Amino acid sequence: MKRFESRFVSLRGWGRAAASGLLIALLAACSVEPTYQRPDVDTPAAFKEAPAVATSAAAASGVAAGSAASAQNTGTWKPAQPADDALRGEWWKVFGDPQLDALEEQAAAANQDLKAAAARVQQARAVTQAAKSDWFPKFDAGFGPTRERASAASQFQPDSAGGTTGTIWRAQVGASYEADLFGRVSSNVNASRSDEQQSEALFRSVQLSLQADVAQNYFQLRELDTDQDLYRRTVALREDTLKLVQRRFREGDISELDLSRSRNELASARADAVGVARQRAASEHSLAILLGKPPADFSFAEEPLAPVAVRVPPGLPSALLERRPDIAAAERAMQAANARVGLAKSAFFPKLDITGAFGFESATLGDLFMWSSRAFILGPLAGTALTVPIFDGGRRKANLAQARSKYDEDVAQYRQQVLVAFREVEDNLADLRLLDDQMHEQNDAVDASQRAAHLSRTQYTEGAVSYLDVIDGERQVLQSQLQASHLAGTQAVATVNLIRALGGGWGDVAAGGTAVGAASTPADASGSVAASLAAPSNTTAGTASVPAQQQVARR
Repeated sequence: MKRFESRFVSLRGWGRAAASGLLIALLAACSVEPTYQRPDVDTPAAFKEAPAVATSAAAASGVAAGSAASAQNTGTWKPAQPADDALRGEWWKVFGDPQLDALEEQAAAANQDLKAAAARVQQARAVTQAAKSDWFPKFDAGFGPTRERASAASQFQPDSAGGTTGTIWRAQVGASYEADLFGRVSSNVNASRSDEQQSEALFRSVQLSLQADVAQNYFQLRELDTDQDLYRRTVALREDTLKLVQRRFREGDISELDLSRSRNELASARADAVGVARQRAASEHSLAILLGKPPADFSFAEEPLAPVAVRVPPGLPSALLERRPDIAAAERAMQAANARVGLAKSAFFPKLDITGAFGFESATLGDLFMWSSRAFILGPLAGTALTVPIFDGGRRKANLAQARSKYDEDVAQYRQQVLVAFREVEDNLADLRLLDDQMHEQNDAVDASQRAAHLSRTQYTEGAVSYLDVIDGERQVLQSQLQASHLAGTQAVATVNLIRALGGGWGDVAAGGTAVGAASTPADASGSVAASLAAPSNTTAGTASVPAQQQVARR
């Protein structure tokens, strides 16, 4: 009978433990974190400044790329899906410049800002791993003596008996665990995970900015090389003009005034050439820093800028929300803020901490590890602390209001970032569209100024016009040529800016290529720094499809 009662008591104890565990599991499943939803943004169906011929050109290419490609090429609206982690490929190869390709590789391998961004990603991953550790119990071990005096009441003795004093040796393993009630731990993990994803998106943003900065600096350097070549030819022309003026002055055909004017024009051209050389040196130093090199160890041979004739398809505004890493970073910030709202809400609910210890204790060191010296502390009373918040002066309410306000702030910043992205794309599309017309007219201006300068020199040699007409003609030639050089450089930079505004390239394209096949896998040009970030990370966002194939045609 006694054996039956003992078994009944034991089963009843296990039943209570199982019921307690089931209750804890149910409470852990009751997360108070709000369900995240991407906020609505006003997304146009197509870009305003997109060329009208882009749609017909894409349709005439005859490339079958599926429904997603049709949506992007024909301007059909489609929902945006996160794709900020998709490989962008070596987009700068569309320019067909081996020197630019080499510079991009050097920058990806040695740029310090990119390495710092990669280190920030590793930091965020470590923080996420630390947050995940709260899902598991924690163990520690201890060994040593304690000197203690037990009271008479704890020994069930009368007060007159007095307490007992002694040394207790203990060797114990302690365990502690916080139950994930109301999503307290899960919300913290979700927030850390979103912070990690934000760091990864910011790394891609730094990487894209670096690639674009290298390309822009390269084209600006080549534009200055073109200016130097123009001034070099202008100086040579004015030296020949000065010789002609000196000969006519010696023959008595002209006065000293024309000779002084000719010398002034030559000296001014030489001074302007030195100014361009100064600008080129500064640009070369900036490029060296982007490559992670000291300026003293880097030099670049002079080479005039070749016209850039690359056409980049703008795609859809909804696709822009998929590709831009800064927009992805802003959305990850919203996700983290949403998770921290749940974390602030969980502070209003009970918190359960479970602790326990198991080991040996003895009055003497020699008997410490005997089986009879074993001891433990664990149970619903001794090792469990269920705390219920009652009053804290409004701290929890204030923390919740702060978390909600931070989420509202991130929503506003996300929408603002989307608007800025649309503006940047529209600006560069307008630049490229209008630059074509401007460059065409400027080329006509260069031809007209050269013809006028030739006529003025011929008539001056014959004595039909004054030397002021020659000066004015030569100045107009130089001014129109410099303006044409500036427009060529602006067009190259605007092309790079458009690719940056669209979130990067779409894969590897040969110099004379016209399209990127959807079946091909774009190569990752992030270099050794990005390779360190290849480790998989847990993400809360759904897996996004790689953007559909895009056509990049050379003019």
